[in-house]
Amino acid sequence: MIVSEMLWIVYHTGPVLSVPSPGEDLLVSPVRLMMLLGWAYMCFFFAQKIQFSPYISTRHKTLFIVASLIGGPFIFMGLVVKRALKLSIETGTSFADSLSQSVSEWFSGLATLSFLPGRAKTKIVIMDSSGRNIHDIYGQGNNKQKRSVLDLTESIISTAVQDRASDILIDPCSKSEYTIRFRVDGTLTTRQTLNPEIARAVVNSLKAISNMDIAERRRPQDGAFLAHTGAMNVSFRMASAGVINGEKLSIRILNQNASTHRLDDVGLTQKQIQIIRQIIHKPAGMILVCGPTGSGKTSTLYAMLNEIDRFTRNVVTIEDPIEAVLSNASQIEVNAKADITFANALRSILRQDPDVICVGEIRDEETAKIALRAAQTGHLVFATLHCDSNSDAILRLLDLGVSSVLLAAGLQLVVSQRLIRCLCDNCKEPAKFTTTQIKNLTLKNIDHKSIQTSGACETCHQTGYYGRTAIADVTVVTPEFRESIAKNKNIVHELKKTDAKFGTSNLKKQGLKKAVSGLTTLSEIKRVLG
Repeated sequence: MIVSEMLWIVYHTGPVLSVPSPGEDLLVSPVRLMMLLGWAYMCFFFAQKIQFSPYISTRHKTLFIVASLIGGPFIFMGLVVKRALKLSIETGTSFADSLSQSVSEWFSGLATLSFLPGRAKTKIVIMDSSGRNIHDIYGQGNNKQKRSVLDLTESIISTAVQDRASDILIDPCSKSEYTIRFRVDGTLTTRQTLNPEIARAVVNSLKAISNMDIAERRRPQDGAFLAHTGAMNVSFRMASAGVINGEKLSIRILNQNASTHRLDDVGLTQKQIQIIRQIIHKPAGMILVCGPTGSGKTSTLYAMLNEIDRFTRNVVTIEDPIEAVLSNASQIEVNAKADITFANALRSILRQDPDVICVGEIRDEETAKIALRAAQTGHLVFATLHCDSNSDAILRLLDLGVSSVLLAAGLQLVVSQRLIRCLCDNCKEPAKFTTTQIKNLTLKNIDHKSIQTSGACETCHQTGYYGRTAIADVTVVTPEFRESIAKNKNIVHELKKTDAKFGTSNLKKQGLKKAVSGLTTLSEIKRVLG
C-alpha cells in the first residue's frame, strides 16, 4: 500500500517534458519511466543499506526501512549527518572530515552488495582464545560509550582484514593524538587518528580480549585473539609496550592462506620451482629458506610442505607461532613458559617416527645441530634462518658453532628471498625516462618500453601497488660445493661460482626481470634490494 502510494505521487507530480499526442498512453513516457525506476532504485538501495547497517539498532530498523521506501534519499542524508556527528565527537576531528568519512563508510560496501537475499556486507566477530565475544568480556552493562568503543574496535580490525594488512599499529604520537597505521604490502600508512581517551579505550578492549592485564601499561605484554568474518577465521598476535606518550599496540594478522600456498603461487621462476621440487622429493637432507623479517619465508615454507604427500609421510612442524593449520600434519607451537623450545621439541619429535620435520626458525647452535643431524639420519628437514643471502646463511651456521663436516653432510638446498610489491593493474602506466636513462638501460640490454610505473587509484588506496610477489636466489649444494664446505676453504667464493655454474640468478637479476615484464617498478627493486 505504501509503495503504491509512493509510485502514484512520483507519477502524478513528475514534470511534463513532452506533450503526448492524442490517444497516447502516458504510462509509456520515457522520462516518467526513468524517473520512476530511478526513485524506486534509490529507495530500495537505501532500504538495504539500512537493513545491514551497524549504526542503527535492531529495534529501529523496521521503522527506518519503511521510511526509506517512501523517501530513501532524505533518510540517507539524515543518517549520514548523524554518523558524522558521532565520529566528530569520538575522534575529535572536524565535522567536514567526519562527514566525508561517513559518506565513504556508507558506500564502501556497494561493490559487494546485491539485491539478492543473503548477500549482506560481512560483519566481524572478535573473540578470545576460548571463543568468548568481545562484547561479553569488555562491554558488560548497557553503557553506550563502551558500545561505541567496541564498534570502533571492530571497525578497525574489519578494515585491516579487508585491506589485506599484515600489521596494525596503534601509536601515541603525542599527548593529544594517537595514530592507527596499517602495514599493507610491506608499507605502513596512517589510516586514522584518535583522541587519547577514545584510543586508550580501544587499546583496553583489545588487551581484554587478548587476556592481557589492562591495568599494566608500562611492562611489555603479549597476547592473542581471534576474529570470525564471513566464512573465514583470522588469528591475531598482539604485543604492547609502554612508550613516552602512552601505550603502544602492535597487532600481527597471521596469514591464514598460507596452508593453501603452492610453489607456483609464490613468484618463483619455473626453473627454480623445478630445482626445489627435485630436492623436496629426496628422502633426506635440509632445505634452508633465508631472508630478513617480512620476506615471506614462512609462506614459502608452507608452499614447500604442500608439495609433500602428507597422507603417506609423517610431517611434524615446530612453529612460533602456528600461522596456519596444515591438514594431516602434527604442528607444535613454541612455548617458553612450558619449556617447549625449538631444541626441546626437536628432541621429542625424533622419537615420533617423523619423515618430514619443519623447524620454524633456527636461532641457536643446539637447534641447528639437532636439525642437521636429523637431515643426516634419513629425515627431510625444512628450516628458516634470518640472514640476507645464501652465502650469509652458510657463514651464519658456521658462526653458530656447527661443524663444517656436519653442515656439508646435511645441507641440500639454500633459498634466499625478498618480497616486492606488484603494480596495481587498474592504474599502472608506461614509465617515462630521460635520454640518459634510456641510454643506460640500453647498455644493460633492458627494454625501457616495457617498463611500467605506478599510478594512484581507489583500488590500491593511492599507493600504485596491489599485492606482492617473491624474488629468490636458489643454490643447490653440489658434491663439489659440499667438499668445499667440509674443507672450509673460501666458501663464499665457491658459493658464487656454484650459482654461476648452475644458472641460478641473484636477487637483483630476478628483480629486473619482474620490472621488464611490467610486474613491478625499478624504484621498488631499489627500495627492497638497495
